[in-house]
Amino acid sequence: MSRKYDVAIIGAGAAGMMAAFTAGRRGRSVVVLDHAKAPGEKIRISGGGRCNFTNIHAGPKNYLSENPHFAKSALARYTPADFIAMVDRHKIAWHEKTLGQLFCDDSARDIIRMLLEEMRAVHVELKLSCVITEVEKGADGFRLATTEGPILATSLVVACGGKSIPKMGATGFAYRLAEQFGLPVTETRPALVPLTLEPNLLGELSELAGVAVDADVSCGKTRFREALLFTHRGLSGPSILQISSFWREGDEILLTLQPDVDFLETLKAAKRENGRQQVQTVLSQQLPKRLAQYLTDAAKLERPLADLPDKALSSLAERIRRWPIKPAGSEGYRTAEVTLGGVDTAALDGRTMQAKTVPGLYFIGECVDVTGWLGGYNFQWAWASGHVVGESL
Repeated sequence: MSRKYDVAIIGAGAAGMMAAFTAGRRGRSVVVLDHAKAPGEKIRISGGGRCNFTNIHAGPKNYLSENPHFAKSALARYTPADFIAMVDRHKIAWHEKTLGQLFCDDSARDIIRMLLEEMRAVHVELKLSCVITEVEKGADGFRLATTEGPILATSLVVACGGKSIPKMGATGFAYRLAEQFGLPVTETRPALVPLTLEPNLLGELSELAGVAVDADVSCGKTRFREALLFTHRGLSGPSILQISSFWREGDEILLTLQPDVDFLETLKAAKRENGRQQVQTVLSQQLPKRLAQYLTDAAKLERPLADLPDKALSSLAERIRRWPIKPAGSEGYRTAEVTLGGVDTAALDGRTMQAKTVPGLYFIGECVDVTGWLGGYNFQWAWASGHVVGESL
């Protein structure tokens, strides 16, 4: 026998659970289906296990989409303050780290427990290890063929994310459903992902693996200033993850190391004060030792400052201020935190998240073409889009 619900939600992640209890509070009968063994797996691993659950600065400017205005309505109707109020109500301790990023003091599992408690309070059913094999739309709603048996629902909410981190079960299921119902999907690609380097450059920089430095990283007119990390595959760290969402194959990125330091003036002053010093010694006062050594060796300046013309020092300082690197690619969905692109927002109503041509069908969260910056912005989009659809069902 088929079980009948007002709402079936595919995906027990941040957006799906938010939508579930929001709809449940309004008296809707809701079932949440997920093929994973546990709910909120991406929540669990986020923020180093402490979940960067929102950003107090979240606004439309922090999101990428072919329609940058689409997210405005949802973000305005459910703000970081709204989510913080729920976190506080559940007595979950949290702190602000940097740049408006909020983390749990203890564990990301606290956020998962909170969402599950909210779902239980309004009698949302949760079916895990449940595989959906077919979705059809009929006159009375949607019929889902699942390993738990057939399910009928008046409304169907797709909240099963994008392609990022496939080892956690991520698939392109949401995009296939969208296409099944005639909704366009924009180009999808890994975002918030480390960048790789071609073998020759990687070999040249191999001695820097594990070195981190404050950096301003730009691609075209877009720039981010946060930590940069050299790895055994290429470049990572917050500044690289941020710029990866804007980078395309063939693009060059520009690194500015320790942007607050005037390296030319620093080197000239050191030359005046003690010309017997080595360049590496002076750079090591502002940069990690291995990075200072690499830059000195690459510039072939292994001599005392007094023996070097100002032109050579100027050239080195310019390399530190404007270091162009052309990445070969990215590490792909394996390590990408999110998927860029997705269900075309032109096919959705931004006030309800409902498909314009398929009444009762909704898409929310990461599977939609709305992608946030690093730092809690993608979770805020999940909460906001989940809330909007929960209020609309």
